[in-house]
Amino acid sequence: MTDAIHVFDRKLLAQRKERAHRMGGDSDFLFREVADRLADRLLDVTRAFPLALDLGGHAGVVAQELQGRGGVETLIQANLSHGGARLAGAHGPSLVCDEEWLPLKEGIFDLVISNLSLHWTNDLPGALIQVCRALRPDGLFQGAILGGETLRELRDCLMQAELDISGGVSPRVSPFADVRDLGGLMQRAGFSLPVVDSEAITVTYENMFRLIADLRGMGETNAVLERSKAIPPRQLFMRAAELYQQNYSNEDGRIEATFHIFYLHGWAPDASQPKPLRPGSATGSLAEALGGQEFAAGEKVNIPTPKDGDEGDK
Repeated sequence: MTDAIHVFDRKLLAQRKERAHRMGGDSDFLFREVADRLADRLLDVTRAFPLALDLGGHAGVVAQELQGRGGVETLIQANLSHGGARLAGAHGPSLVCDEEWLPLKEGIFDLVISNLSLHWTNDLPGALIQVCRALRPDGLFQGAILGGETLRELRDCLMQAELDISGGVSPRVSPFADVRDLGGLMQRAGFSLPVVDSEAITVTYENMFRLIADLRGMGETNAVLERSKAIPPRQLFMRAAELYQQNYSNEDGRIEATFHIFYLHGWAPDASQPKPLRPGSATGSLAEALGGQEFAAGEKVNIPTPKDGDEGDK
């Protein structure tokens, strides 16, 4: 494990996940959508993963969306909350497990898949190291986390409303990782051939209060340790909702909420994996491959000046 800066209240997070599972409803639409996209990505890999771990659980969403993709025969579902583990049990073996402290034997899983849960870890590098250790050699990790500009509209409106009312701000939306950091974190955790890509999913709502209700139903509300513990004044949310409607509504009058998804893909190291060539060992040149001419470093090159009327498009 690495030295962690504690940003999130993990105990509060577990309580909010427990509450979300009791609420039920259809607020888990984002978890289901991203789980389906993760499962689709397994179709691009020409091998099977008999024993897999679902790290984060969300009450069995990944198990329901896999539908045989990836050749998964046994899926162990790890949930942060007891309620999530009980619900996931209807879809296969499940356990209560904290992503920051994985009680897993090393080198046991062919696949670890994590659907929108690792963005809540205080020590993301440490969690990724544990995931890498839990994989067999040449095992695959595939994950999705919220990051970047997620909920930027809500963040902006709450900050502006609080400035208008009290003249100061407190964190009311969680901080998120940046794509520039994640590739390095994957390498630091020991993964081979790491790939990070992203996409934005935009969801529309009738108003800001419907968005907040969905976040509560997902267990994704603010769990930052440094959040204000005071009960916020009612006018704060009324003002934020007004700003949201003014600044982030579409032509139909519905507000837009952005969820920025980062997809992480990496392999546990194995001797069979391709290795980068040693610098200077290439037998051909890029210029030759492109049908061009190669020049030595520092060599002066005469470039013909185009004639009048021959400049091309600008």
